[in-house]
Amino acid sequence: MDQDVESPVAIHQPKLPKQARDDLPRHISRDRTKRKIQRYVRKDGKCNVHHGNVRETYRYLTDIFTTLVDLKWRFNLLIFVMVYTVTWLFFGMIWWLIAYIRGDMDHIEDPSWTPCVTNLNGFVSAFLFSIETETTIGYGYRVITDKCPEGIILLLIQSVLGSIVNAFMVGCMFVKISQPKKRAETLVFSTHAVISMRDGKLCLMFRVGDLRNSHIVEASIRAKLIKSKQTSEGEFIPLNQTDINVGYYTGDDRLFLVSPLIISHEINQQSPFWEISKAQLPKEELEIVVILEGMVEATGMTCQARSSYVTSEILWGYRFTPVLTLEDGFYEVDYNSFHETYETSTPSLSAKELAELASRAELPLSWSVSSKLNQRADPETEEEEKNLEEQTERNGDVANLENESRV
Repeated sequence: MDQDVESPVAIHQPKLPKQARDDLPRHISRDRTKRKIQRYVRKDGKCNVHHGNVRETYRYLTDIFTTLVDLKWRFNLLIFVMVYTVTWLFFGMIWWLIAYIRGDMDHIEDPSWTPCVTNLNGFVSAFLFSIETETTIGYGYRVITDKCPEGIILLLIQSVLGSIVNAFMVGCMFVKISQPKKRAETLVFSTHAVISMRDGKLCLMFRVGDLRNSHIVEASIRAKLIKSKQTSEGEFIPLNQTDINVGYYTGDDRLFLVSPLIISHEINQQSPFWEISKAQLPKEELEIVVILEGMVEATGMTCQARSSYVTSEILWGYRFTPVLTLEDGFYEVDYNSFHETYETSTPSLSAKELAELASRAELPLSWSVSSKLNQRADPETEEEEKNLEEQTERNGDVANLENESRV
């Protein structure tokens, strides 16, 4: 009797990226609880990305200066102290070896003996002499003599290497101190973005401001839409970046950031929000990253501030509360109302649906006008044709009378 035998061959599914595995069962698990959206950029501007499995770690050492600048302050200070201490100990050991090999340690109390370094009687004194040499203190108690050529050569080497170490470490500390990262702390973004009508068009808006009196020179604003997508060929692209036009072609992206400004993005056919309505917005898994760049007026260094908005932070049908008021001789900004919004009448349809409704409303009007014009034109043409026929008949009668008179 034939029996069904289970095949021992196992079918292995192709290994996909984690983002693709999470995205594949969306059509199956629609009834499941909605996953919390993981931010790509946090509200404070820090990127929520960790680099793992980096095998070519030697690349960090090829750019050691940038690596030291990027380190945290506690590690940077530790390296700063360790570098100087190691160089002092290293050259102190060499000074002690020179004195020991020459026999200066055996003739400490001998006034007729000319040592390499006077008053050097041990490793501690050699270490102190190394510090005095590299830091050019020169107390005058320990002095190198002219009877020690190897000491003179070592003095030149330590002076040159000490200058290089000073330039490297002091330059590293100066760059780290003068970094404009803290300047971005006073560049603020509104906690929410809003969508409402402006000049008859649906717009996405957010607000930026500068808390300092010293301004950001040549400030510019950019916006990116972070959203995973799947191509028509089936390729999954995690965290795909799409530009959001905030006035690049009109120059509105270049800001004069003296008072808080509302940055507006018109939702048109080129906008990624063209087909998104109020009901569909909470279902979208997207993130808007905004980037404000400019030069610090005091230092001239480039500064960048970042923030982001997820779908739960985009308010449909709201506007920002005005913060600028005219006082006696000056304008005053009320930053207590910087993040406040108020509700306004806004259609819940998408920009595409609004455009379709507007086009449908215009078509019957155009048809009625053209039809009325045609109706008005028809009687006029009929009258003109009748006049032409009567004129031709009259011309024919006159011609016949002339022929008869000739005959």
